[in-house]
Amino acid sequence: MNFLRSLFGGGGQHNSSDPNGLYIYVQPKGCDEVVRVRINLMNDLSESDEGQGYIVHKVARGTKCHQNVEIFLTFNGQRKVVEQHIEGGTAVDAAAYQAWLAANSPPTP
Repeated sequence: MNFLRSLFGGGGQHNSSDPNGLYIYVQPKGCDEVVRVRINLMNDLSESDEGQGYIVHKVARGTKCHQNVEIFLTFNGQRKVVEQHIEGGTAVDAAAYQAWLAANSPPTP
């Protein structure tokens, strides 16, 4: 559970200008690209079969690396992440995404 808190910042990395967005970051297997995935907490979640929380399944693909990463998340009734499963890649943090962007951005004149 502590891993999820560190990965999602205690329940999600929310942007004050995007209160319904949860951002997660994944790195496809065999690629150095890091992909940012936005989950809309009001529209993307489906009620779980038990009716006591929510689930979401997303497939992410980068722009340079064309490997699919499947993301499965389980949320509690307050829309906080309680479980995750990643196939075809690994979860990384926002710092890894920012580092990848910095390393792959064209130099500014």
